[in-house]
Amino acid sequence: MDIKEWNKNLKYLKEIIFKEEKFEESRNIMLMLHAMVHSSDISEINLKTFEDELWENFDERVFRNNVQKKGRTVLYGMWHSSRIEDITMNILVAGEKQIISQNNFYEKINSGITDTGNSLSENEIMELSRSININYLREYRDKVGLKTEEIIKNFNYKDLKKKILPERLEKVLEEKAVLETENSVWLIDFWERKNVAGIVLMPALRHNLVHINESLEAKKRS
Repeated sequence: MDIKEWNKNLKYLKEIIFKEEKFEESRNIMLMLHAMVHSSDISEINLKTFEDELWENFDERVFRNNVQKKGRTVLYGMWHSSRIEDITMNILVAGEKQIISQNNFYEKINSGITDTGNSLSENEIMELSRSININYLREYRDKVGLKTEEIIKNFNYKDLKKKILPERLEKVLEEKAVLETENSVWLIDFWERKNVAGIVLMPALRHNLVHINESLEAKKRS
């Protein structure tokens, strides 16, 4: 599957996601699209995924130091998109603990931050990228992806229309998963306007692809 086909499937998913008779098809498409923005190791999909492509010919120097046009490194993209998926799918959708707060991932990854990284300057992005433990970041990202798969597989049709509960949004702020700064706190307002289907479509699916594309751009820069 290429990006053009992925986007075509996402567009079709948006058309059918609230049709009850199409629920099983919708869920299968969600899982297929989600599999393509994570390692094939976790979904056992018989395709090379976009994330697989990113990690091909791994060069630590490139992943830590190369930036794309917005000043973002490969490792920043993987941290940021993983954090967003973890926060939205586990706190907001499932009402459960973040993956990052389990198994000492904060300490193991050594990111120096607890949040999404939206407020980081270019210099701070470089600091994060140079300190982060790449192996534990990949393990964390895989566990986030696996949990999202589990959540999607357990959906019923009525779940998709559920609004995000205010107390769950508050929990995000309490856990400093999103900072109350101008460049970060807008996420709370954005997520508050969404239902569960909207969270899946953007943070879990489209947002991951956006940052994999950015990371691929950074990887290709010399």
